[in-house]
Amino acid sequence: MENKIKLLALLTIGILLPSFCLGQTLGTAGPPESVEGLKLTLWNAVKFFPETVKKVGGEVISWLKNIWNSYIYPFLHKIWQKIDSLFGKEIEQRKPIIKEEFKKETEEMKKEVPLVTKSLWEKLKELIK
Repeated sequence: MENKIKLLALLTIGILLPSFCLGQTLGTAGPPESVEGLKLTLWNAVKFFPETVKKVGGEVISWLKNIWNSYIYPFLHKIWQKIDSLFGKEIEQRKPIIKEEFKKETEEMKKEVPLVTKSLWEKLKELIK
């Protein structure tokens, strides 16, 4: 029984493969024969390119969205939940301290900026002299 199936598959392939060669044409390849032919070929290529990019780009974007929604986002979401469960309480406790430190840093920066600009301006004056 197995040998009959193998023989039938080989016969089918043997009949179909030669018929595929008949579908090929030999005269389509080659350079255009005139300037008008070249213009027509280039124009067809230019018209074909944006349509192909839109079609392929749309498929790639939908494929990437599918991968993101199916695999990457759930994975990252689980990791974020674990991080939040481990450090969430600590972060909430330290928020007031962090806000105070941030205010202190901004005040220090406001005080330092005029000094830096003055020294920079003075340096530029020295370079010009």
